[in-house]
Formats: sequence, structure tokens, C-alpha cells
Amino acid sequence: MEMVLLGNRSINLVVGVFTMTASWVGGAFVVGTVEMMYTPSMGLIWTIVTIMAYSSSCIVGGLVFAKPMRERNYVTMLDPFHIKYGKVITAGLSLASVIHDIILLTTTLIGLGGTMSVVLDLPFSVCMWISSAVAVTYTLLGGLYSVAYTDIVQLILVFIGLCICVPFVLTNPHTLDIRQTLMNNTLHAPWIGQPELKKTWIMIDHFLLLMLRALGSQYFHQRTLSASSPSTARTICIAAGFLLLVFGIPPTLFGAAVSSTDWNQTTYGSPSPYKRGEAAMALPIALQHLTPAFISIIGFGCVAAAVMSSADSALLSASSVFTSSIYKNILRPVAKDKESQWVIRASVVVVGVISTSLTSLKNSIVIFWFLGAEISFIFVFPQLLCVLFFNISNGYGAVMGLVVGLTIRLLSGDSSLGLEPVLHFPGCTLEDGVYVQYAPVKTISMLSTIAAILLFSYLASVLFNKGVLPEKWDVFKVKAQHSPVPLTPVGGAIEEEENETLKELSN
Repeated sequence: MEMVLLGNRSINLVVGVFTMTASWVGGAFVVGTVEMMYTPSMGLIWTIVTIMAYSSSCIVGGLVFAKPMRERNYVTMLDPFHIKYGKVITAGLSLASVIHDIILLTTTLIGLGGTMSVVLDLPFSVCMWISSAVAVTYTLLGGLYSVAYTDIVQLILVFIGLCICVPFVLTNPHTLDIRQTLMNNTLHAPWIGQPELKKTWIMIDHFLLLMLRALGSQYFHQRTLSASSPSTARTICIAAGFLLLVFGIPPTLFGAAVSSTDWNQTTYGSPSPYKRGEAAMALPIALQHLTPAFISIIGFGCVAAAVMSSADSALLSASSVFTSSIYKNILRPVAKDKESQWVIRASVVVVGVISTSLTSLKNSIVIFWFLGAEISFIFVFPQLLCVLFFNISNGYGAVMGLVVGLTIRLLSGDSSLGLEPVLHFPGCTLEDGVYVQYAPVKTISMLSTIAAILLFSYLASVLFNKGVLPEKWDVFKVKAQHSPVPLTPVGGAIEEEENETLKELSN
């Protein structure tokens, strides 16, 4: 199964850098960046924050997580949970990881389906299912090996294709000089965005969310676990972090051009895509109406290549977590490799169908983008951090961390989901009939999850080890683990035990 999911752990530095970068530079990244630039409330400021967060995520992941994960030869990022917490908690966290990958795939399909609907003039739903069928079929053709090597070609095509298209959009006679529209309200709101001092904490919240959420995502760790060595895994992440900055330049310029276009003078007509509620499809609309036909074909090919480079990552990530962490470790521990491979194929199809069905809910890539990020940031990342680096963590803390994090996040409210805030943090104000939280509520929820994990883990360990609570109540076997220790990070205290357990799981 390691051959299919991890390429037999033989991915070299060059291939690893390309496939790690391609996991980020997908349809959601390209199309979503243009949408963000075109949206007046976001613009350049939020786009820079987003791209810098992605870059920082790779670098932090390489410096902190890549080496310990690769040294312990995990198959998925859920393996340490299975070793330390057991089947029940691992199943819950595996489900959260799969949901995150499904939402990630949904954003990717919207990027390709929206482009196809503009080009082929077909209904949006039809294009979604066509896009999904292509992505699923493509992923079924091979495992991580084929995904990694095709990522190289796709990434090169994306970058070269966008670099070819951007000059044509910028020099279109109906597009004003983007230097003049940066801060001037001419045809559209200034594409620098709406910088406001009161939104500083929201921006910091946004940055931390996008920086740390990938560290709780299987597709990120799948790349590091497939590296040929721990040092290679670390280098792959750091190099990909810097390469991401370069790949963010073309879609940023594209979005600036879209915001500087007099759409009334184009074949698209008036009103503009933003006023028609089609900001999510700004990139394909611009390719169709602001570039020559042969250039627009290149641009559409770039979007398709970008989608494929991230769609296969999401599909393979979700199927690997389900197969390895749920099916093989929990449902059927005796499953052979051939049976597991069929489960991988079946789960790829199921994930594709579910993701495609979700595209009918909302067409905005940004909404799905942030929803998937919150699941990973608030629920999965804190759990992974604690299970790897805090020896005191146990099953009771993990459960209470999930409860506390979910409760605080729901009580904080979310306008995109129609949730009114119950907890009013400092700065919460009523604007146009809607409460707006100016405090970093997502980061507060994430930190609360970490604090709850460590606090309740320590309390449970003390209560059971000192005999305050009877051992028969110890469902997570805390007394069999280590005695309570100070809440300080540890490096490899249980590494030998984990390696032995991993050998048992792989047999």
C-alpha cells in the first residue's frame, strides 16, 4: 500500500518540490486569487496575506513537522493518533480530515467547472460533473508516483500559460493602467482593497488560519512522508514555500487587470461580472473577453492543469486516510494490499461524487476555501501538535479539545453560515443588522482547543494515576501510559514504542 499512497518513500528533492508546490497551486489558488483581487473588500492586501500565509505554512511545516513525521515512517498523519489514542478518537479525526479534503476538492472543481461553463456555454452543474469525472478518472490511473511526476508537467504549464496570458489582459485597450486604479475609484473599487485599522486582528486571524491549517492536512504530510529521507522532506517544504511566492504573481496581476477593465466596452457588456454576482468566474470571463481566441485557449488549459494538480492530491489524500486510518486500522485490520487498493479506488469515486454534489450549494470558491481551512485549523492541527510534541496528551484531552474548540467556534458566530454570535468578544459590533467579530475568533478557538487538550489530559492522568478515579473507568487506558509530567514539549519519548506499533499495523 505504501507504493500507491507514498510512492515507496522514494520521491527525490526535485520531484518533491514540484509536487508539494502543485498541491497548493491548484484551481482554487489560481481562480480564487483572481476572485479575491477582484472583490473590493479584499483586494491586494488580503491576497498578499493569503499568499504569504501559504508560503509560511510550507516553511513552518518543513522546520517543525517534516522531520519527526518522516523519521517515524508514518503512512498517514493519523497514525500517531491510532498509536496513542486508539481506534475511536482516530476514527473521529480521520472523518474530519476526509471532510476537509472533500471541501478542498469542491473548491478545485468549482475552478474548473466555472471555466468550462463560460467556455462551452453549458449549465454549471453539467460542467461540475464533467470536471469531476475527469479528475476521478485521472486519479484512478495511478497512485502517488503518477501524481507526482505529472505534477511537474502541470505546474510548468500553469506558470508558462499564465505568464503568456497576463500581458494580453494588461494591454487590452479596455483595461486601464493598473497603477492608476490601484488606489483610485474609477471603473471599479481600488484593487488595493479596503485597508482598515480595525480589521488588523481579523487579518492576523486570516494569516494564522491559512498558515497553520495545511499542517493539519493529509495532502501536505503525504508529500513529506513520501520523501526519500527526513532531510529531503524538510528541504522540499522550505523550497516549495519560496516557490509559492513566485506562482502567486501571475494571478495577482490578472486580478488587478480584471479590476481595471471597462466591461461596458467589451463583448461581455454591462454590468460588470462583480455586479452580476459572477466574481467567482472572473478569470474565465476575462480570458474569454479580454484575450485573443488562441490565447484564451492557453489560459483555459492552464486552469485545467492547475485543477488536475490539486484535484488528484485531494482525492488521493482523502482515500488514503479512509483506507489506511479507518478501513485497514479499524474496520478490517486483516485486509491485504490488493483489497486495500480496491478500497482506495472505491473511496476516490465516492469522494468525487460527494464533492461534486457540494458544488451546487454555493459558487464562491472563497467560501469553501475558508470553511475547509477552519476544520483543519481549529480541530485537526491542535490535535496533531499535541500528539507529536506533548507527551502528556491523551484521549480524554483529545475529546475535550474537540468539544471546547467546536463550542467556542459555533458560539462566536459566522455570517457566511448564518450563525449569530453568542460570545461577543471585544470589538464585536452591529453593522447593517449583522454582528461582526473584530477579534481573532478562529485563532482563539484553535488556542482554546490546545489548552483544553493539555489541561484535561493532565487532569485525567493525575486522577487515574493517583487512584482518585477507579481504573475501570479509564476507557482510554491513561494509567497504562506515562505518569503525569510537566506540560512541556518532548521530542522522541515514545518513538521506539511507535515504531513497534507501526510495524504491527503494516503487517
